[in-house]
Amino acid sequence: MSKVIIYTDGAARGNPDGPGGYGAVLQYTDSKGELHEMELSAGYKKTTNNRMELMAAIVALEKLNKPCEVELHSDSKYVIDAFNQHWIQGWIKKGWKKSDGKAVKNIDLWKRLLNAAKEHQITWVWVKGHAGHDLNERCDILATTAADHNAVLDDIQTE
Repeated sequence: MSKVIIYTDGAARGNPDGPGGYGAVLQYTDSKGELHEMELSAGYKKTTNNRMELMAAIVALEKLNKPCEVELHSDSKYVIDAFNQHWIQGWIKKGWKKSDGKAVKNIDLWKRLLNAAKEHQITWVWVKGHAGHDLNERCDILATTAADHNAVLDDIQTE
């Protein structure tokens, strides 16, 4: 199984409901030891930071064309803790309700992320944002640039 390292970040200006963007960097080393890298980003006219954090992970995982061992790094506790703290299993068991009985936000993207993740063995890794980690900083630049200059997509929430 191929190993892929992914870094992701999301950004929103005037959160909530301002322009936003996501950025992701995927790295894969082939059997010859050659590093391959891909950068992904897009900007949205009106969105939230959490939705962009989710989109970064979704789009990166959707780029993988076969089952992989994935190490996914994010500075979003929202994304990482949902898996590492098993929140998402609880939400599903409770019909997408949180422990306080309120509906989980961004259900459409959580479902899309679960679908994108299902074929892969993923280790979810939290990294401190704005702490000088090169790939996290690169994703931040991709996300904020997309939010500031390329915010052309519509973020249509379906649930």
